[in-house]
Amino acid sequence: MTAPWPAMADQAVSEIPLPADLEAAARKVERRQGLEASLLILPLVILIAFAFLIPVGLLLFKSIDNPVIAEGLPRTLSELEAWTPADGAPPEAAYAALKADIETAREKASLGTIGARLNQDFPGARSLLQTTARKLEAASGATAKETFAVIDRRWGEPRIFGAIRNAGSPYTANYYLNALDLTRGVDGGIIAKPEGQRLHIHLFIRTLWVSALTAFICFLLAYPIAYLLAHLPERRANLLMIIVLLPFWTSILVRITSWIALLQKQGVVNDTLAALGVIDEAGRLALMYNMTGTIVVGTHILLPFFVLPLYSVMKTVNPNLVRAATSLGASPFTAFRRVYFPLTVPGIFAGSSLVFILCTGYFITPALVGGQNGQLISNIIAYHMQQSLNWGLAAALSTLLLLLIGIVYVIYTRFVRDGR
Repeated sequence: MTAPWPAMADQAVSEIPLPADLEAAARKVERRQGLEASLLILPLVILIAFAFLIPVGLLLFKSIDNPVIAEGLPRTLSELEAWTPADGAPPEAAYAALKADIETAREKASLGTIGARLNQDFPGARSLLQTTARKLEAASGATAKETFAVIDRRWGEPRIFGAIRNAGSPYTANYYLNALDLTRGVDGGIIAKPEGQRLHIHLFIRTLWVSALTAFICFLLAYPIAYLLAHLPERRANLLMIIVLLPFWTSILVRITSWIALLQKQGVVNDTLAALGVIDEAGRLALMYNMTGTIVVGTHILLPFFVLPLYSVMKTVNPNLVRAATSLGASPFTAFRRVYFPLTVPGIFAGSSLVFILCTGYFITPALVGGQNGQLISNIIAYHMQQSLNWGLAAALSTLLLLLIGIVYVIYTRFVRDGR
């Protein structure tokens, strides 16, 4: 079968060779257009690099960077290479090297930094190093090992030297072990932390649970709101949209403060229930400074982020599909369940993933209304960044949180693709 005449003509024209000067001019125009396109997206590339790629790269590097002990106690680490905790206390050469390293660190005013790093693996190491540095000159002993034993008996135990050796690598995975409630034993093996020191896994689980629960509550509240927005007359829909967007016009701190005034034990909600006789003065509800407060306030703040993507999907659903289903004998509920609801699933996945991801990184809401039992992993990250100054652990926790969010995003994109 012969091709139609227009297709044959186009093929014939495309096979006509262009003159060399015309072809060079065409390539020059293409290069100029490509350059112009690259210049147009250059600001976006710079923004992504400085706002995302570089910070994430620094975060990943900080979570494995560990130069303090390697630079502060180099002689000690060199002497501990052939030592094992099974040998008991290190040899005399290790104590002599430690003495020289402590004196050097004291002259450089870096002993506090070294102690703070060791304190992460050996509680009390910072005060031990400071005390030892002050008493080294006055302490008497025939050998360096005896001198350290006179200052503090802990220097005769292998545990402190095991901590020094474990922290001696310039790059380490110890921050990630700590973030997973694991640690290294004296011999360098990975072991679980004592029961009373396991905190991070519990906070990760709590963060995921609170985020999932908040996303589910937002779904229950957002679905009827988005349905009304998509099906009401335009005038009423616009008014309802203004009400949905109204919280964006108010500071988040103002909204949180308003919820504190509403939900605290002497707040509006408890006063109203007490006035109606539902509760007595002794039975006022604890709705604030706990997990309940975190979920209630978080739901209120994140609800618009669920309504808007769900509304955008519902607006594209053809109402004739539901009418066709009912005209063919389906009940209104069956038509909704079998026809309308499946078409809105992409909006549900979009809203739930957006709310879930935002909730996992929330800091200000649980900090103000969560109390002791309503804190999330973001609050412990802020604590290590601002108070304990353990930036390596904060970076490791942030990286793990970023990894969890990435997993959620991959699952979301797969479900959306399958839904389409």
